[in-house]
Amino acid sequence: MNLTSTDCLITLVYFALMLAVANRARNRVKTGADFFQASRSLPAWVCGLAFFAAGMGAPEVIGMGAAGARFGLVAARSFILGAVPAMLFLAVFMAPIYYGSKARTVPEYLGLRFDSKTRTLNAILFVAMSVFSAGVSMTLFGRVFNALHVFDGIFRAMGWPLGGIFVLSVALPAVIVLSVVLLGGLRGAIYGQVVQFLVLGSGLLPVVLLGLKKIGGWNGLVAALPAAGLQSWHGAAHGGSIVLAGLGLGLLVCGSFWCADFRVLQMAMAAKNLDSARRAPLVAALAAMLLPLLLVVPGMVSIALPTPRTSTFTRFENGAIIHETTMARPEAELGNGLVPARMDTATGQPVRDASGRVALDYAMATPNLLPHVLPNGLLGLGLTALLASLMSGLAANVTALGAVLTRDLYEPFMGKALDDGQALRVGRWAAAGAFLLAAAAACAATRLDNLLGALLLVFSVAGVPIFAAVLMGMFWKRATGHGAFAGLAAGASAALLHHGLTLPADAYRGMSGGWIAVARSYPDDLTQCFWTALLAFCVSLLVTVAVSLVTKARPEAEQAGLVRSLTPWAGAKRMAWWKRPETLAVGILLVAIATIFLGWIAPIALVGFLTARSTLCSADLLVGCTGGVPAAGAKFVHLYSRTHRDGANGTRRGSGDPRYSRPGGRRYTSHLVRRK
Repeated sequence: MNLTSTDCLITLVYFALMLAVANRARNRVKTGADFFQASRSLPAWVCGLAFFAAGMGAPEVIGMGAAGARFGLVAARSFILGAVPAMLFLAVFMAPIYYGSKARTVPEYLGLRFDSKTRTLNAILFVAMSVFSAGVSMTLFGRVFNALHVFDGIFRAMGWPLGGIFVLSVALPAVIVLSVVLLGGLRGAIYGQVVQFLVLGSGLLPVVLLGLKKIGGWNGLVAALPAAGLQSWHGAAHGGSIVLAGLGLGLLVCGSFWCADFRVLQMAMAAKNLDSARRAPLVAALAAMLLPLLLVVPGMVSIALPTPRTSTFTRFENGAIIHETTMARPEAELGNGLVPARMDTATGQPVRDASGRVALDYAMATPNLLPHVLPNGLLGLGLTALLASLMSGLAANVTALGAVLTRDLYEPFMGKALDDGQALRVGRWAAAGAFLLAAAAACAATRLDNLLGALLLVFSVAGVPIFAAVLMGMFWKRATGHGAFAGLAAGASAALLHHGLTLPADAYRGMSGGWIAVARSYPDDLTQCFWTALLAFCVSLLVTVAVSLVTKARPEAEQAGLVRSLTPWAGAKRMAWWKRPETLAVGILLVAIATIFLGWIAPIALVGFLTARSTLCSADLLVGCTGGVPAAGAKFVHLYSRTHRDGANGTRRGSGDPRYSRPGGRRYTSHLVRRK
């Protein structure tokens, strides 16, 4: 991939804009409340966009593209099915408790509702989950930029070792994120999230439009992919397992993430009042029905395009025979479409499952599509969109970790509350420490092959039991601190035990499961993750109920404002009925149901593409100016090779890779090869 000065300028402008936003927010960061909560002064639409953007980090954006390549439109429907109801449930039932309790973090809420030991255990589980998530995000992004060879030309020109490309890909955006958080606190991170949401949408929209144009529109995509994967729940995976995986991961895991994960909840809780805090998830729910189209379709287009192959074209020029050979990388030729094979970093050989089939690296579906469809200029915007996803998730992790480390671990350990100045200083040091922990986790995560699967496992072990504890605390006044603590510990332990005793079909024992023994085999990894999460949730609930029934509950007077049935509020009753969050939630839910079950996703894509064709009719002129993308209607494959000419005696001139060279005065070049 060759970036032009325009591409680099777009990324630099984005970095400068993020730093400018943080610098502007710095003037309002004077106390710990300013740093951790943005003084609870932000409007609903800002908190809503930040709430959604915080949940759209690099693993989610790249994972949605991977799911699109693997399962088709089922991935978008599963996301809407899980995310939208969870956001609406949060807005209607849970946000008044979170906001009204005055708790600064989710562990602090559980401490107010139950006791200090439950708060501490929740904080420890959250820190472990968030540190690993941030590390995986950094590692995943470094792998993507390393695989796209974004900085290869710069490093070769400067004579730097190519091993530093991964470090630069991780360190550059991470340092920008840390600067934003240290300068602007949560306020700077939230306004940065809004910018990142806009950049993500504007960067992925051209990928969808130009990708559909290249493959022949929506009809061409439908013709290239199996119809079952586009239109129904069945056929996208192993029989009915996709139904269980979609429902389980959609309803349970998404519910746990959007309703109980402090990384996203901190954005909504920074709203200026209760009504704004309730509207923030509603704004996010609207975005959740639109953005999946931009995330899933690139993966579908990527796997539908032709698989790169090595090809040779012979021509005569001035009496000489010239062979132009385009070499495909081994992982590309072994892949499917633009989805490459997963390669073992230690041996350089493709990873194979227990049946001997080559495993595909679905995480590269969306990144690999960018250089194939975007011209120079738009290519920089697409890469900046991927950067925005990384920085969005990383900023949410760092701010949340800083708050939990300060409020839920440091303050209880010191045995006294911090004043405003102390809280601000400790918070900044905690954010820096969280960044270092994430960097260490990123180094450890480089040893993992399936980063997305490992991230989902960690969330099933830690995030799902936290969700169960929050639900029991908010909606059952009989729940006790002993019960919540036992439920958290039992749920996490049951998830680990289940993973250690099960294994997906055609997988090896180890990180995929079965590290204790293989008591049961599942058809795929998503089904295994579903049952892991479901077991953690059910065990946590059952143990909480059982222990609570034999222990003494707190008096109802002490639970006022912490339990739904004991917390009346009248803010919404003073509004007109059509302005109430409950009414808005019902309307959004009806639209979501229509989107899922009436199949509106494909028509939306088709209509959006058709309405955009008038703006794309001059794409050939744009391509002529930028030299990036061929004319519409022709199929091309961009492959990797070296360009050089050999001398008559077989001595190479230039710096081509010897694997791709031949003696005898023949020239080999890399270019776009037309496929008829």
